[in-house]
Amino acid sequence: MSAATTSVPADARPVGRPLTANRLPKWAPAATTAGSIALGCGIGALGGLESHIQWGLISALLFLAISYLSSAKVEGRRQAKDRLATSMVWVAFILAVIPLLSLTVYTVQQGADVVNGNFLSHSMRGVLQSGPGGGIYHALIGTLQQVLLASLIAAPIGLLTAVYLVEYGRGRLAKAVTFFVDVMTGVPSIVAGLFILSLWNLALGFNYSGFSGSLALAILMMPVVVRSTEEMLKLVPNELREASYALGVPKWKTILRIVLPTAIGGITTGVMLAVARITGETAPVMMLVFGADYINSNPFDGPQQSLPMYIWQQYAMVNNQYGYARAWGAALVLIAFVMGLNLIARGIARWRSPKAGH
Repeated sequence: MSAATTSVPADARPVGRPLTANRLPKWAPAATTAGSIALGCGIGALGGLESHIQWGLISALLFLAISYLSSAKVEGRRQAKDRLATSMVWVAFILAVIPLLSLTVYTVQQGADVVNGNFLSHSMRGVLQSGPGGGIYHALIGTLQQVLLASLIAAPIGLLTAVYLVEYGRGRLAKAVTFFVDVMTGVPSIVAGLFILSLWNLALGFNYSGFSGSLALAILMMPVVVRSTEEMLKLVPNELREASYALGVPKWKTILRIVLPTAIGGITTGVMLAVARITGETAPVMMLVFGADYINSNPFDGPQQSLPMYIWQQYAMVNNQYGYARAWGAALVLIAFVMGLNLIARGIARWRSPKAGH
């Protein structure tokens, strides 16, 4: 006996919201964005608002409101809330990116005409500060040496400290080290400069030099390296460590051969972030290095220049168009230097990171 099948008449089906809700067309977000920008600019112009930032904020608020209302009308309140959250993420992203892009574009516009071979290969020795000419070669040499020395001091200490905290640290000592690392993360650069000035220069009697500045920069760099390396080491799966121990490999060799190579990408990125932070520091350099208008290739003896201090000195000369131009040119070189460091870090991280199947 076959089962009887029954069908429900079309007019007897329940009336309500369909299982598949309506959707906004794919072009709706773009149209909403364009309409919000146009409406925001119109409101700003009619309201007499001179700042384009205010126009942008009005457009962003209109974009959020229109996105939510249109989605609620067509798709329902639940989907509208999801679109509102997504729209807020996009607005926050744009608000974060626009200042960075504006800074980069403006620096390129102001400094591109100054940066050339002569600017990169000459110092300010014998050059009139209020006149044309001169370059940043002495400041570039000083920055490279000071940052390199600070990295050679801070990176190994920070790396070993992070290894201790993750792999060995237990009890009060580990808690104390973690506490002081957190405190050092917020130490102002001027305090680090005062500490080195009191200890290295005044108490121990060493002269002002690029190395003195490197010691202060290393203090600022160390907690960043410790924190970033610590987080990367915690991401290494414990199964890798346990498998190595099961094969009879000592703990120190497991850390050296398994843990560190697995986390090398994140460690390198953290070190480069720390380097990027100290590259633009000015206060310790002003207190400990003093600056010079000539080339000093010996960071252990005598005053030495750096790019951040060079920028400050050139821009501090009021109503000097040549000084302003040199300052923007040095700022462009400094930004390019930091970007280059990050690209090198990404390359090293990709090269040294473990490959699948190895």
